[in-house]
Amino acid sequence: METHQKAHRIMEILKAFYGTQKTALSFQDPFGLLVAVILSAQCTDERVNKVTPLLLEKYPTPERMAAAPIEDLEELVRSTGFFRNKARNIKGAAEVIQKRFGGVVPQTMEDLLTLPGVARKTANVVLTSAFGLVEGIVVDTHVKRVAQRLGLTEQTDPVKVERDLMEILPREDWADFSFLLVTHGRKMCQARKPRCAECPVRNECRYAREHGFSPR
Repeated sequence: METHQKAHRIMEILKAFYGTQKTALSFQDPFGLLVAVILSAQCTDERVNKVTPLLLEKYPTPERMAAAPIEDLEELVRSTGFFRNKARNIKGAAEVIQKRFGGVVPQTMEDLLTLPGVARKTANVVLTSAFGLVEGIVVDTHVKRVAQRLGLTEQTDPVKVERDLMEILPREDWADFSFLLVTHGRKMCQARKPRCAECPVRNECRYAREHGFSPR
C-alpha cells in the first residue's frame, strides 16, 4: 500500500510541476504515429519530427508505404540511425496492415504486436495517443530510469518494469504517469547528471537519498 501511495504522491507532484503531458511526436493519424514511434528508437523526437513528415508526404498510407522501394525508405530515414532496420520494419508493418487489417492500423495490443518493429512500448504509444485506449504503460529509457531511481521497481526489463508500475497505479493513471516520467527524465532526471537539488520529487526519491540529498 505504501508503494501505491508513493506513486500517487509522485504523480500529483509531477502533474502540478509540469502540467498534463502527451507524446512529443508529431502525427496526423494513427499510421503516422506508428511510423514515428518506430523511427524514434535511439533517436531524438526532434529529429523524428523532421523526418516523418517528409517520409509520409511521399508514402502517406500503408498501401503506398508497402509498395515503396526499400532503398528509397532507407534514404529517407537514414538520419534517424539504424536506418536499414527501421526502413524494413516500417515497410513490413505497412504490408501487414494492408494485407491483414484492410489498410487500417489495428486498435488492440494483440494485433499491434504482430507488426514488424512493434513491441509493447510502441503499441502502448499508438493505443494511448492515437486511439485514447489504455492497455498498459509506455516504458521507454526515461520511464525505466526514473522509475528505478524513485524506487518504484527493481526490474531492468521494460516489460517487467511496466508490470510493476501497472500494479501500483490505477488504470486511469497509466497514460498520464508514463508521459510525466518521460518529461521528468528529459528535463530533470537525466541519465548522466540528474538535477536532484532542483527535483520536485526529491523527497520521494531513493536515488536522491542515496546520493546525499536530504529531504526539503
